[in-house]
Amino acid sequence: MKATPEQPKAPEAKDDLKTLPLAEVEKKLESSPDGLTQAEAQKRLAQYGPNELKEKKTNLLLKFLSYFWGPIPWMIEVAVILSGVVGHWPDFFIILLLLLANAVVGFWEERQASDAIAALKAKLAIKARVKRDGKWSNPPARELVPGDVIRMRLGDIVPADARLLDGDSVEVDQSALTGESLPAERKSGEAVFSGSIIRRGEIGGLVYATGEKTYFGRTAQLVQEAHTVSHFQKAVLKIGNYLIILAVALVAVIITFAIVRGDKILETLQFALVLTVAAIPVAMPTVLSVTMAVGARLLAKKQAIVSKLVAIEELAGVDVLCADKTGTLTQNKLTLGDPFSVNNVPTDQVILNGALASRADNNDTMDLAVLGGLKNQEILKAFEVVHFQPFDPVHKRTEAAVKGKDGKTFRVTKGAPQVILALAANAGQVKSAVEKTVNEFAARGFRSLGVARADGDGQWQFLGVLPLYDPPREDAKATIATALAMGVKVKMVTGDALAIARETAKKLDMGANILDAASLGDSKKEESAAVAESIEKADGFAQVFPEHKYHIVDVLQKRGHIVGMTGDGVNDAPALKKADCGIAVSGATDAARAAAAIVLTTPGLSVIIDAIKESRRIFQRMNSYAIYRIAETLGVLSFMTLAILIFNFYPLTAVMIVMLALLNDGAILSIAYDNVHYSNKPESWNMRLVLGIATVVSVIGLIDSFGLFFIGERHFHLDRTMIQTLIYLKMSVGGHFKIFITRTRGPFWSIRPAPVLLIAVLSTQIVATLIAVYGVFMPPIGWGWALAVWIYSLPFFLLNDRIKLLAYRILDPVKAAAKPEYKVEAKLKPETKPELKSTAA
Repeated sequence: MKATPEQPKAPEAKDDLKTLPLAEVEKKLESSPDGLTQAEAQKRLAQYGPNELKEKKTNLLLKFLSYFWGPIPWMIEVAVILSGVVGHWPDFFIILLLLLANAVVGFWEERQASDAIAALKAKLAIKARVKRDGKWSNPPARELVPGDVIRMRLGDIVPADARLLDGDSVEVDQSALTGESLPAERKSGEAVFSGSIIRRGEIGGLVYATGEKTYFGRTAQLVQEAHTVSHFQKAVLKIGNYLIILAVALVAVIITFAIVRGDKILETLQFALVLTVAAIPVAMPTVLSVTMAVGARLLAKKQAIVSKLVAIEELAGVDVLCADKTGTLTQNKLTLGDPFSVNNVPTDQVILNGALASRADNNDTMDLAVLGGLKNQEILKAFEVVHFQPFDPVHKRTEAAVKGKDGKTFRVTKGAPQVILALAANAGQVKSAVEKTVNEFAARGFRSLGVARADGDGQWQFLGVLPLYDPPREDAKATIATALAMGVKVKMVTGDALAIARETAKKLDMGANILDAASLGDSKKEESAAVAESIEKADGFAQVFPEHKYHIVDVLQKRGHIVGMTGDGVNDAPALKKADCGIAVSGATDAARAAAAIVLTTPGLSVIIDAIKESRRIFQRMNSYAIYRIAETLGVLSFMTLAILIFNFYPLTAVMIVMLALLNDGAILSIAYDNVHYSNKPESWNMRLVLGIATVVSVIGLIDSFGLFFIGERHFHLDRTMIQTLIYLKMSVGGHFKIFITRTRGPFWSIRPAPVLLIAVLSTQIVATLIAVYGVFMPPIGWGWALAVWIYSLPFFLLNDRIKLLAYRILDPVKAAAKPEYKVEAKLKPETKPELKSTAA
């Protein structure tokens, strides 16, 4: 009987796989540079577990109990105890219900928000290039196991601890792990650690530790947790503090007068506590988390994954968007034009040498375009690439050592024409012709690659220029027009030459004021007022290096702009972090995605504009909630205080106040799903306007509440306990009407409410009406009086809506009333590739 082979044992702690000779590491891991089989990898995954840290799971019971701990729950709990002490059992059970309802709703909605963030986080999971069964594949990094052979290149986050295999040295950024600001050089045989970033080069590695066994632990965290507090949330929480202070002040006045009048102190204290609880925006944290989670899910459907929740509000205020040209404004589908050659070198030789300095498996668009320009792909089989040096942003070129069919070795390179010219020995005789041709190509929208060759150990000889054409995206022109109509200025940012940038900007109607970034300073330089103004007024920037991006963002922010910046490379990370809203475009490196607040999963500018529209809708919902919450609290508090002080009349009992708060909070949660129109201008928090509108709306509510009190007492001579029920129903109906008043800037009918909002309001109003009609914990008023209250409230609702419109005109005369969504459409003719004819110098 054949013995079953044993699984390789997990390395002992004493085995320092970080420093042992590579051959011994391979032996211990029972692996080789050819990697593992898929079957073996699956066995090891079961043995070692996923390549991730186990997240600390919060005990659900303890999490639920935490909702009973804190200043607001304490106040409610004291009110429960006082209700029991004075024997007000209806109050006791209703207030207890409020306490439980807040805990259940808060717990449930936070779980929903956490689940939404977890789903988005899964979409941003790092992938790894792994050799399994002799073939390269891209599984999630969590599936890596010790013994796997991986490939890492510029911009990748190292997915696990690995020993470097044969190849050129690489530069590794470990700043996030060690605090060292400068990249460290790592050579073949040395270790690289999970979470560091490849800054230069490309190399293979043998994984020796995963998950909790890694040296530094977890790889870079791409998604912030749901509890991140943004500037806007802080502003809304300030409103909460304002309402709490107001409530406590007015309640203190009520208690003082009650003591002077000789009222029962315990009952007065219980009532005061209940009134304070009702005035405090208990639902505010829940409404915030629900709105943010809903917003994140909506943006994900639009192919924009929110990795930092603060981005939702920041994006709503963006007024300048610095957009990469390649892949965002253009199709990122390069095609090769007719090459230019020097010294009568055949053009097919220029293409061949350029192709030998390219690598198909890197999936680089330039490399693929050059390789695609070969008339006969089989010709490459006659050559052996001995060594390949990939492109990096510093050197701006690729290089390969190649052995021909005759056995002789030569070197080829391709890259930025000025870089290749600087290498070439024949640059003096060809420079003027090359520069003239490059400018001609650029004027027609072509990018240029210089190609050079060196035989043996000889000097580089410039061969020619390869023109590459990247046509604008079909939707780019219309999208830019839409952005401009929305108050967002799109500025092109590109590393291409000035002429190419101007040509592309001209085709997209972006404006021709393109600055050469070479004239700009760096992040340490304080620009003069004139230069800063030129950056602000520019339509775009050409010949941009990553440090220029950071500087551009910095200058624009200092001039009062909210800046969005797109990026895809490892060197874009500082600018993406610096921007108010960093956006990693489709196909971005792991490092860029880690730094960005929003990650796009589809190319183009239109998805960014869609995300801006959605973020502005989310802002509108939060704005509506803030106005409603202030108006409702001001209305209830001022009416209660004035009625007690002037008429010695408690218009609502403690039970009524609690039920009012319960039903209001239940309905307002649905505002997170409401229909709104995005603003045609960047959003900013206007406290003066919010407080002004809320105050005006609350005053009308105060007037109609006193009106009902006078009618009931002076005209119909009703008992005050029955008047309390009438006022309870009126405040419930009027409070829910306020939702429809505050949710729109225009007339209440200008935007159709979402079905979920209508159902929530209708449901809570049916409950409130039935409570008043049949007298649950209060004297019943019957259907006749209930109908009368509804009829009485309706004209005040219509009047209040008209007064709101007048208040907006007075308080914010510049901004027009909310307009329906618009679409800017432009019929674009299909772009045609310019034809260029071959020239010889």
